[in-house]
Amino acid sequence: MFTIDAHLDLSMNALEWNRDLRQPVAALNKREQGLNDKPDRAKATVSLPELRRGNIGLVVATQIGRYVAPENPLPGWHSQQQAWAQTQGQLAWYKAMEEEGEMIQITNLSALEQHLDLWKNNDATKKPIGYILSLEGADSIISLRHLEKAWQSGLRAVGPAHYGPGIYAQGTDATGFMGAKGQALLKEMERLNIILDATHLCDDSFWEALEHFNGPVWASHNNVRALVNHNRQYSDEQLKELIARGAVIGGALDAWMMVPGWVRGASDPRQMNCNLEVMIDHLDHICQIAGNADHIGIGSDLDGAFGREQCPYDLETIADLQKLPDLFKKRGYTGADIEKIMHGNWIRFLRKAWA
Repeated sequence: MFTIDAHLDLSMNALEWNRDLRQPVAALNKREQGLNDKPDRAKATVSLPELRRGNIGLVVATQIGRYVAPENPLPGWHSQQQAWAQTQGQLAWYKAMEEEGEMIQITNLSALEQHLDLWKNNDATKKPIGYILSLEGADSIISLRHLEKAWQSGLRAVGPAHYGPGIYAQGTDATGFMGAKGQALLKEMERLNIILDATHLCDDSFWEALEHFNGPVWASHNNVRALVNHNRQYSDEQLKELIARGAVIGGALDAWMMVPGWVRGASDPRQMNCNLEVMIDHLDHICQIAGNADHIGIGSDLDGAFGREQCPYDLETIADLQKLPDLFKKRGYTGADIEKIMHGNWIRFLRKAWA
C-alpha cells in the first residue's frame, strides 16, 4: 500500500551520521561495523532504496539545528548563525539528491497531485521520493526574514521547539510559554501558510501556540501520554484539541515513547514487548477519542538518533511499515480506514492546507 511517513531526519543522517542514503541499509550497516561514536551505529533502518521497497513515496523530511545557551547541557550549536548554516547544509543535501533524481521537493497542491499520480501509475523501480521540507525546532531562524527565505527554499512546516528551552518556544522536558518572539513567529508562519507542527511543544507552549495560530496544525510524530506518561506525549485533553483543529497525528516508533519504563541504552525491544502492535495501541487510543480513524497516520521518526536497538523488534527496515495494514485489519479496521492511516489522512490534510 502506498505509504506516507510524516517525519524522517534524512539530512541529519546524511550529514551528521555520514550515511550515503542512496545505498541499501545493509551497505550502510556494513560500513559502520566497529564504530561507536553514535549509539545506533550499524543498526540503521532507513535509506532511499528501503523507502522505495516499502512503497513509501512521500515523506516529511526535516532540517534540524538547535541553539544551546552556555548553561544548556544539550547538544547543539552555540549561535543561531551556526544553527542556520547547519540547516542550509542540510538543504544543500536535499538539493543534491534532487539533482541525482533520488528525491523531489513537494511544495504545493499541483506538485503533490503530480507526484501521487507518478507513484500510482508508473512502474519504474527508481521513482523519486517526494519530500515536504519541515524544520524541527525553530532556533535556526535568526529573524522573520530568514523564515521567509526558508519558505522560498521550500520550507512548508515548522515545529517551533525541539528538546529543552528554545528561542521561540519551550520543548520536551522544558516548561514555559512562547512569549512575544514565539507569537511573532506564529503570525509570520500563518502569513506564509506554513504548517504548525505541534510536536515537542511543552504543555505551556502547546496551549499558547494553538491559541495564537489560526493556520493548519499537525503533529508529525507523537504518541499518547495515557499509555506512556511523559511530557513528550500528548494528554487526552491535548489530543481532543488537535482533533478539533483537524490535525493529523503521526505515530512514532521510538521505543521509549511506545512502552513505559524504557531505559535508553539498557532496555531491549523484545524483552520490553515493543513491537509494531504497540504503535497501533497508541494510534487506536486517538481513534477512540476521535470516534473515527481520520486523525492518525505514520510519523515513524526512524533513525532519528536511534536504530534497531530502540525500535520495534519486528521491524528490520522502514520497508516493514508494510506490515501495518494487516495488523490494523486484525484490530478490526476497515480497508478504507487503513488507506486513510497509511496515506489518506495526510493527503486530505495537505489538500486542504494548500488549497
